[in-house]
Amino acid sequence: MHDDTVDRTTNGSGPLSKMRFSEISKLDAAAKHRLSDRFHGEKVPTLLEAVEECIKHQLIIYFDVKGHPDEAAAALKQLYEKHPVLYNSSVVCSFEPKVIYRMRQADPDVMTALTHRPWSLSHFGDGSPRFSSAWKQHWMQVLDVLLDWAHHHLLWKLCGVSAFLLQKNYISQDTVKYWAERNVEVVAWTVNMAVEKNFFQQHLNINYITDSLTEDCEPHY
Repeated sequence: MHDDTVDRTTNGSGPLSKMRFSEISKLDAAAKHRLSDRFHGEKVPTLLEAVEECIKHQLIIYFDVKGHPDEAAAALKQLYEKHPVLYNSSVVCSFEPKVIYRMRQADPDVMTALTHRPWSLSHFGDGSPRFSSAWKQHWMQVLDVLLDWAHHHLLWKLCGVSAFLLQKNYISQDTVKYWAERNVEVVAWTVNMAVEKNFFQQHLNINYITDSLTEDCEPHY
């Protein structure tokens, strides 16, 4: 699950953390998908089921870890031990540097990436402020500046990352060159328009994450 709740992607409602998997497994994961007619009744897979399906189709996996560094690192370590093919077909990524640090401690052979969007602590993806308190908003903007500096000058090396997943609006030729000089690959997210895909793939020659390979869809921040 990407969200904290099951509301957006299933026919259920409520916070994910309050539900047992036996409840989640009864939900229709295709209920609100544009192809729901073709995949009606699709079940929410376990992590292992999802991984094994991706391996079967020879897909590259980005394990986007939202938190819980120690638990996530332990669970992923078991996955890599069970399916060694993942070492050459997956990336563990997170907005939280501690997640990547713990993963590298658990298994230094796993490929990792830091995910970043400038001003993410103080603003939502659409640019609106996160906090109504002017003092708190200002303080978080200060932290945003510090975090951005740390990502570019400290955290990438401390965590030993192979890639830097950056929100598409902040990527330029200079950005790609900066990271290439450090042997770090830039991956753009989330690229949903054909004209953007062409720019990143043909002009900047970098990979991107998208919600659809075949058609334009709503922008995602």
